[in-house]
Amino acid sequence: MLKAYLCVVNTTILSVKNISKQYSTEQLSGISNVSFDINEGDIVAIIGESGSGKSTLLKSLYGLLTLDQGEVLFNGRRVLGPDEQLIPGHKGMKMVTQDFSLNIYAKVYDNIASMLSNTDVKSKHDKTVEMMKHLHIEHLRDKRITELSGGEQQRVAIAKALVSDTRMLLLDEPFSQVDALLKNQLRADLKRIASETGVTVVLVSHDPADGLFLADKLLLVKEGRLLQQGNPRELYQNPEHIYTAKLLGNANVLSAAEALTLGIDSGGKQLVFYPEWVELGTGSLTFEVKDVYYKGFYEELQLEATGIRLRSIQLSKDSGYKKNDQVLLNIGRFIIID
Repeated sequence: MLKAYLCVVNTTILSVKNISKQYSTEQLSGISNVSFDINEGDIVAIIGESGSGKSTLLKSLYGLLTLDQGEVLFNGRRVLGPDEQLIPGHKGMKMVTQDFSLNIYAKVYDNIASMLSNTDVKSKHDKTVEMMKHLHIEHLRDKRITELSGGEQQRVAIAKALVSDTRMLLLDEPFSQVDALLKNQLRADLKRIASETGVTVVLVSHDPADGLFLADKLLLVKEGRLLQQGNPRELYQNPEHIYTAKLLGNANVLSAAEALTLGIDSGGKQLVFYPEWVELGTGSLTFEVKDVYYKGFYEELQLEATGIRLRSIQLSKDSGYKKNDQVLLNIGRFIIID
């Protein structure tokens, strides 16, 4: 059976204290003075643009890099760096990289079972089969890795990482090689498995939807620094930085002068609001519809007036707007940010 850990609320499993790692080459992104805690059983998503230092941070947690300063504590004990142990990495964690690190000529079953000891063959077999069922890959057990799609290989890699009673699973861009349909299923499976087993999950992604869908906690990284952290809903609804609002919801951002043109005095600061906060068909502001993009159950409208461009999202059943239409709008909610 899968080992389920009893998770005590707010029990810290990982503490990151003022860690920094800089490279001599500009091709690699470093991190600077990063601190945060991770609670046992949580799913944590590290989100940021390409080159923001996300992967460097993930490798630092696992002990693959020699830090310039600071320390990482796993259950209160310092995670050793690669220069302090023969095999880099922490035994309580497993890391799934973008290349999956699978034996491509071996079968699915053998890849997963290879992580378990032969001292109890029956237990080894049972745990391997059960993990394959959890990832919905039991029908692939006799296929070689070379015969699998990228999404199937991803599932095998996660099963291989989890089968040996891993306490913390680290995932580097786990959904980058799967299509949209499979991505949603894999996200749901990962959330279910974390709940069932108590494993703590830390994932890196450039797609904020991964974090909003999955995470109990978001870490937003910009240029190697931890810009903001917290509950996904709270961060989305109350961003403290333009970067947060743009990254999580592709927010509209207006200068103080543009806001004043629309009759909003922002006190000399920038105005931020999400497209879904723009209310059409009401208000006193007249904008022209420059473009309409159909996206299934909703439409994205590009609006313009006096040189100011806005994005608005409307449910398709309530829209019916066409290019060159004149529309009244009201900005139902906005946030003022320095």
